[in-house]
Amino acid sequence: MYNNAMEKRTANQLRKLPVDDEVKKKIKKNPVYIIVDNVLDTYNIGSIFRLADAVAVEKVFLCGETETPPNHRIKKASINTTEWVDWEYAATTLGAIEKLRAEVPGVQIVAVELDEKSVPYDQIEYHFPVALIVGHETHGVSPEVLAASDVIAEMPMWGVNISLNVMVSLGVMLYEVMKHDTHK
Repeated sequence: MYNNAMEKRTANQLRKLPVDDEVKKKIKKNPVYIIVDNVLDTYNIGSIFRLADAVAVEKVFLCGETETPPNHRIKKASINTTEWVDWEYAATTLGAIEKLRAEVPGVQIVAVELDEKSVPYDQIEYHFPVALIVGHETHGVSPEVLAASDVIAEMPMWGVNISLNVMVSLGVMLYEVMKHDTHK
């Protein structure tokens, strides 16, 4: 949902101003979750927080070997949105999925990955609440996590490269999912 009543902040303001807890409480969250499966690059992690803020996700789960805040490089790439977005660490991605399924009835788990079972991302019937899983920059989403997902989404690649950067893929997916948002 586009929340035009919320005062927007520039990157410079976000970097310098402390988080206003009263403003943070007023941000209307969308029933969208991000699960980060062993993503190692702190720039990608920080960018994932920026994306999470952009669509006002409910929560980000940082799993496994994924670096967590506070981390200078994550903070820099996120322009301090790590302070505005709710997140938690899970030792395993499967553990995060289990927790989410227990706490959020009916959550649709969507892994973003090239796989023999994957479906074009724009042909999936998304429903809310929904969780998007993105994986390791080299190995992708782990096989056991793919098996635990409800659907595996892929994006077409017309060039010689087989994949997009993890945060670019997540950005495409988040905005595709938000097109299906009926809770506005």
